[in-house]
Amino acid sequence: MKKYLQGNKRDLLLFTLGINSALRVSDLLELKFVDIIDENLKPLDHIKLKETKTGKHNKIAISNGVKKAVVEYMKDYYKGNLSDFVFYSRKGENKPIQRAMAWKIIKGAADAVGVKDIGTHSLRKTWAYHSYKAGTDIVIIQDMLNHSSPAITLRYIGITQDEKDRAVLSLDL
Repeated sequence: MKKYLQGNKRDLLLFTLGINSALRVSDLLELKFVDIIDENLKPLDHIKLKETKTGKHNKIAISNGVKKAVVEYMKDYYKGNLSDFVFYSRKGENKPIQRAMAWKIIKGAADAVGVKDIGTHSLRKTWAYHSYKAGTDIVIIQDMLNHSSPAITLRYIGITQDEKDRAVLSLDL
């Protein structure tokens, strides 16, 4: 999907930031440039925000891949005001794109590459799933997602009892 989205820097940044941050789409769309770049126009090391759904404060590291996407995006979309929304809409003065537009972007890219059953929330789940598969402790993922238990997080990312059984049985120490 990233390859497909390379033709549109806004859509690529939305996708790249989404799959690398564990943020809900509602929080992604509320980001302003001040949240991702400093006054020298350099990408920040962390996004600091108050989550829309939970009201909790969160600090999320910005990976090198996301920083690169931010730099590329700014070449065409940054208009000189740090208080502007990153994913601003062409409708109205300094308003972010709507959730429906974000869904249309993600769904369009998914359809183009043959991925079925996807939505904006899939970005967050993608981060969680790949973090888990890469060996990140489930408690860290749970904390990043603000879930109340590891069991909820495992169910959220689609880890089944069969997969857990295979993991245990494959070791057979």
